[in-house]
Amino acid sequence: MTSVACHECDLLQVLPDLPVAGKATCCRCGCTLATRPADPIERPLALGLAALLVLVVANTTPLMGLSAVGRHASTTIIGGAYQMWHEGQEVTAVIVAFCAVIAPAGYLLFLLIVLFAVRRPPAPGWVGGMLRWAERTRPWAMTEVMMLGIMVALIKIADLAKVEAGIGMLAIGVLMLLFPAILSSVDTEELWARVAWHEPDPASDPVAERVFASNPMPDLEPDLQKADLDGRPESANSETPSGRSSS
Repeated sequence: MTSVACHECDLLQVLPDLPVAGKATCCRCGCTLATRPADPIERPLALGLAALLVLVVANTTPLMGLSAVGRHASTTIIGGAYQMWHEGQEVTAVIVAFCAVIAPAGYLLFLLIVLFAVRRPPAPGWVGGMLRWAERTRPWAMTEVMMLGIMVALIKIADLAKVEAGIGMLAIGVLMLLFPAILSSVDTEELWARVAWHEPDPASDPVAERVFASNPMPDLEPDLQKADLDGRPESANSETPSGRSSS
């Protein structure tokens, strides 16, 4: 059991061990504190493989086609970033390539490596580094922002040329649905629990022994409330919001 502060009412409380497909809610305001997906490994693995295939399709097929005055042209995401670079917009080209291609691909690759490795726990220690990189690249995967920019551009040029959506556009739309599904099905706590870490031995490591001796773990459970599993209030000794001292 771990302690957590509610991000809505700031009440510090203890999270119970969640059952499969269960969730814990705050005993004061009812806000969801934590959830446990029903299938934290196989479902995100299947969604991640599907998203990786869709990402390849989105970056290798035409995004859209333009027809004007008898001339037709089409491009891909990578082709658009390449054209921006040649037109002197290097910064914009790098941002588009990173947020639309590199970051989504990196997040999916790191996540798939982690999911494949933790299927047979305990996973080696280097899997923790892969999981950290997945969490760092996830905020930079901005496929929905790119789609919004494309829609704005299409509206502006609709009166000047005939616009035809390509397979790449449809693939990006599917990718926008797959990414939230992956995020909602991944249980990072379960992934961390399956990683085998090398714990230092205080007897053989004098530095670790001094650190452990100087930083004892406080016992906070008597002063905390227990979060609800089904949204029903549970009895507790006292309410102790985080950041406040109880007299």
